[in-house]
Parts: sequence; structure tokens; C-alpha cells
Amino acid sequence: MKESLENNHRERRCRFCGEKNLQTFCDLGKTPLSNSYLFSKNLEKQEPFYPLHALLCPSCLLVQLQEFQSPQEIFKEYAYFSSYSSSWLMHCQEYVKKMVKRFSLTPSHFVIELASNDGYLLQFFKEFQIPVLGIEPAENVAEIARKSGVPTMAKFFGTSCAKELKKEKKLADLLIGNNVLAHVPDLNDFVEGMKVVLNKKGIITMEFPHLLQLMENVQFDTIYHEHFSYFSFLTVEKVFSAHGLTLFDVEELLTHGGSIRIYAKHSDDLTREILPSVNLLKEKETAAGLADKDSYHSFAEKAETVKEELVKFLEDCKKNNKKVAGYGAPAKGNTLLNFCKVTPDILPFTVDISPHKQGRFLPGTHIPIKKPDDLKEEKPDYLLILPWNLKKEIMEQVSYIRTWGGKFVVAIPKLEVC
Repeated sequence: MKESLENNHRERRCRFCGEKNLQTFCDLGKTPLSNSYLFSKNLEKQEPFYPLHALLCPSCLLVQLQEFQSPQEIFKEYAYFSSYSSSWLMHCQEYVKKMVKRFSLTPSHFVIELASNDGYLLQFFKEFQIPVLGIEPAENVAEIARKSGVPTMAKFFGTSCAKELKKEKKLADLLIGNNVLAHVPDLNDFVEGMKVVLNKKGIITMEFPHLLQLMENVQFDTIYHEHFSYFSFLTVEKVFSAHGLTLFDVEELLTHGGSIRIYAKHSDDLTREILPSVNLLKEKETAAGLADKDSYHSFAEKAETVKEELVKFLEDCKKNNKKVAGYGAPAKGNTLLNFCKVTPDILPFTVDISPHKQGRFLPGTHIPIKKPDDLKEEKPDYLLILPWNLKKEIMEQVSYIRTWGGKFVVAIPKLEVC
């Protein structure tokens, strides 16, 4: 594996089309893995840092990272649990209701979710008595799903896994992938696997952050090592088409700062027509410049502006004896803080609702993670919301900081105090 990673780094080939002449999209320097939270005993040990250099393929326009760390290492002991976000759970419950109604799903159908995490979504199919199977690479997360009654395989999905399932006659009538496509280094193997495990008249739905929103709202903090690819609809359509899958519908979503949900079918399934939403989004992306490689070159400058604004704000707060704390310990926050070289000197701590992160330290910056209740004792003047996509939810949860004059701050797409 080490040799293959080194070869990949040296060749810098596009993970979809194989193009060699990749161009810089955004270079965020060297950072540790964004979900590699530390215990106090690890703080004195040398921490591995890897280049966080997003590249653009001039041929297929896929924005991507090179594979410096294998998925097996990244997801060996994963610290992200989907069930800790109430707004995300609500989103998933509504999704299940919508899919059951739209595709007339019954207990005779079979649903598979890829990267199913702790069973956060599949649990809602229980209400309709629809059999499910989760496939989750992180064993610690898969075990939690099993304990909650969601059948889950602890495996990395690809053509090999798909062929095993097909041999066992476990083909999906609905195949789900939420925020997983970006995490796949071997993109072609993964998409081919989906084709293998999809029933003849089956449907694939996948959700992932939309490159259009990333670029327009300077969401460079969503770039981290666990995300190998960043998709426009124009590019993801090419990827699926290359594997005999046709995108017949697409929705723009508000989740994760702006995502899209694509609907795919076997290309030889003529029972579903391609809906107008497909061409409408392609036209929208083309008008925004996503079909033109030159449009991608100004993004790095916008990221530098965000960095300058945040660092100046934190340094000014320190000079004026104003206390700033963080809220959340998301992967995107670790990209932001490491890129801005923020230290505990200007951001003494952050808080997170997940007990799996409390008492640990952010990778790279070594900022301690406390419990949300600690805010009442510390009484910060400003609370920097790191998962800005959950801004509304967080501001409601800890609205009590206003009782001592506390204010909320977000850094993306520009510094805002509210």
C-alpha cells in the first residue's frame, strides 16, 4: 500500500480519467488528518502532517486530493457519529419518507446504504418494515449500528464487496450513499461496485457537497484528507456514465453548506425518463464557469482573504482582552484552524456535543475540546462556530451566551459577528 501511495503522489494522475497534467486548485499547506483527535498522552509525540493540496484535472474538471494516507488508516477508528446532529437526523427521516413514497417501497424491497455510519438513516426504514443493510468501514462505528438493531457489515465497499453481495442475492432496490462519494480514492472501482449491486430496476441516490457552493461561498475548509474528490454535477455525470449508470434527476440541498442529491439508474433501464432538473443544473453550472477550467484559478486567493480576516479578528480579541472559544470539533474546523495556524494562545478551547471528542485535542493545533456546559463557566465574549453549516441549530442550542453579552462568529464565506 505504501508503494502504491508513493507512486500515486509521483504520477499525480486524475483518479477518474487518468490525466497526468493536474493543476493547482487550492494549496492549504500541510495538515494532520482532520479526524485524528489526540489524547493528552499523545501531545508530546510527533504528529504526522500531509500535504493538503487540491488539484484540478483539466480534462474532466474533477477537483481532487492525492492519496497520502490509505482509507484503511483514516477510517480505522472513526470519531464522527452522524446521530449527534438533530438537524441531520431530521433531514434523513424526511428523506426516508420521501423515498418510500416516491418509489413505492415495501417490505419486499431491499435497501443498502454505503458508509452507513451508526445506523442514523437506516433506522427510519424500520417504521416501514423494509429490510436494510449498512456497509460501514469503521468497525467501532459499525458495532454501534448493530447494537441499535441495524444490520451492518464492517467493510470497505467496492467491486469485490459488491460481487460478494450479488452472489448472496443481496441486490439493492434502493442504494444510498450520503457524503461517501468524496471519501473514495478508487472512484472507478466504487462506482462500478454500485452498478454490480444495483437491482435491474433499482435506484441509486447519493448526496455530497456541491462544488458550485464550495467555490461560490469559499468553503475551502471542506477540503481535507478524508475527502478525495469534490464534484460538480457536470463531472459526476461523466463518472457515472462511464460505468453504465445514468443520472435521471438531481436536487439542490441546503445540507453541509450546499449539497446535491443525484438519482441514478442502469443506463439500459428505460422505465425512467431524464427529468428537466438535470439539464437545468448543468446550465446553471456552465453559467457559473464550472465547465471552464480557467474559472477555477481564482479560488486560492479567496481562501487567503478568509485566513487574513479570521487571524486578525482573533489577534485583535487577544489584544483587547476578549475571550474567544470555539464551538464544535468538525473536520472542516480542523482544516480552517490549521490553515490559519491558530493556536490555543488565541483560541484557548472549543466545545463539542460528542462525548467521543470531549477531553481530547484538535489535531495540529492541539486546542482542547471541552463540554458545551463549560461555556457557562468560561463565559466567552465570542463563540466561533466551526461547523458553520449548523449555525442556526448551534445558535439556538447555546443562545444563553447572550445573557452575558456573548456573540457568535463565523469565518466562512467571510467573517461575520452576530
